[in-house]
Amino acid sequence: MKIFSIDGEKLQSLSVNPFKLEKEIQTLIEKNLDVLFNLQFVKSEFSIKNFRIDTLGFNLETKSFVVIEYKKERNFSVIDQGYTYMSLMLNNKSDFILEYNESCDSSLKREDIDWSQSRVIFVSPKYTEYQKLSVNFKDVPFELWEVKRYENNMLGMVQHKNDSDESINIISDNPEGVVAKVSNEVKVYTEELLLTASKTRPKWVIELYYNLKERIMNLGEVEIKATFQYLSFRRNGPFVDIVIYNKALYTIINMKEGSLNDPNNMCTMFNGKGHWGNGDYFINIDQETDLDYVMFLINQSYQNKQ
Repeated sequence: MKIFSIDGEKLQSLSVNPFKLEKEIQTLIEKNLDVLFNLQFVKSEFSIKNFRIDTLGFNLETKSFVVIEYKKERNFSVIDQGYTYMSLMLNNKSDFILEYNESCDSSLKREDIDWSQSRVIFVSPKYTEYQKLSVNFKDVPFELWEVKRYENNMLGMVQHKNDSDESINIISDNPEGVVAKVSNEVKVYTEELLLTASKTRPKWVIELYYNLKERIMNLGEVEIKATFQYLSFRRNGPFVDIVIYNKALYTIINMKEGSLNDPNNMCTMFNGKGHWGNGDYFINIDQETDLDYVMFLINQSYQNKQ
């Protein structure tokens, strides 16, 4: 990853200003956890069962815990360490909930947590090819982020994403092993998985989704994240979420009540009860829906996320 400054029509390469200590990375991430990962900070140096977790975060959207580990050295196994922390979390759920409640002055209950969406995030200035390949499976609940600090107070972060269709279970045939036990409870959700979850889903629903997705992606800077319930389209946070049903695309627009300009009154307000996705407005999109008008609504939420 190279970073340049722009001076008129000339580019100037920025030199790397390396982190001297792992703690520098940790402090910077913890102070900006919401901006970088859309996570709530819970605890630094969380100790449990003779282990020490660098940073404990919580995803308010998916109601799940996230462990963050920082590494400057390159001689560590992310696959072993990742599954150790996942197993530690799943075997000590009450301790994690207690820590959250005490640190965040909350009253979270065991049933409030979606343990299937638990994650481990590794942050390091550099990964070896072995480390990147070791987690290159479609169902590994880990994220590898590379971070570099440059001159002029510039920071660069890039995620090494998995591109394999193979399951981690092909290298672990022990049903009593840590990998198998974690995989039974923790799931990695993908766009493809949500689209094909129903065997009776009509083809037109999938085609409609891809049509709408293309329009949304053309708005500009857009990232897609899959959760257990829906696909979230994000720009500095979610701006529209889509639940794929067999008869429609249940679409939630992340705008607060009274802030959406909807002259055709196409959207419906939520009735105040809990619901999937983010925002106060939703619309069911089918084959008869005017997608041009839908994009007029979605674009408002997109622009609101600048």
